[in-house]
Amino acid sequence: MLNSAVLVLNRNYQPVHVTSVKRAVLLLYLGVAKAIDSQYRLYEFEDWAALSATTAHDSISTVDRRIRVPRVVVLSAYEYLPRGRVRFSRLNIYARDHDTCQYCARQLPRSELNLDHVMPRSQGGKTSWENVVCSCVPCNLRKGGRTPEQAGIKLLRTPVRPRWTPFFRGASRRVTYREWLPFLNLADASYWNVELLDD
Repeated sequence: MLNSAVLVLNRNYQPVHVTSVKRAVLLLYLGVAKAIDSQYRLYEFEDWAALSATTAHDSISTVDRRIRVPRVVVLSAYEYLPRGRVRFSRLNIYARDHDTCQYCARQLPRSELNLDHVMPRSQGGKTSWENVVCSCVPCNLRKGGRTPEQAGIKLLRTPVRPRWTPFFRGASRRVTYREWLPFLNLADASYWNVELLDD
C-alpha cells in the first residue's frame, strides 16, 4: 500500500507528478501539501488523519492510528509545471511504444527489444524521436539497413515526440484511480481554478 500511486497537483490543480503513498503522507505531515477529497475539500495532515478514522477506504497504520490513503494531494506553494520536454532515451522510447515492436505488433519484455532507425542512418536517417522506434530482434534483422518500404514491412504508426504528462515516465504506472479523473483533463482541472468575478 505504501508504494501505490498518488497524483500530485500544483497549487493551480494541474497534475505535475505521480508519487508513492509514503511520500505523499510525508508531504502532508510536513505541511508542504494538502489532501483533497472527492468533494474537492482540502485537508491538512491532522484534519485528514481525523477524517480518515471514520472512513472505510484504503488506509495505512501508524503507531497510534489508521490514516486513509490520499489519492490526490495539492502542493501548497508550487505553481509551476515541470519542463514539458520528454528526454530522448531508450527507456522513454520503450515507454512511448508500450514495449511493442512497431513492425510485428508483439509486446515483449524489454530484454527482447531493441531500437531501429526507420530511415537507416546509412541513408541519412537521424537519431531522433521521429525516426527511432522499438522493434524486436527478428524484425530488426529482417529490415536490416533498409527502409520499411524497401524491406516490404509496414510500420504500425509514425513515430513522434511524446508530450510530457505526469504519467509518461514509466509505463509501469499506468494505474489511475477514480479520484484522479477530474484532474487528468486540463479543462476539468481549470474549472476548479478559474477566477470568479463579482457581479
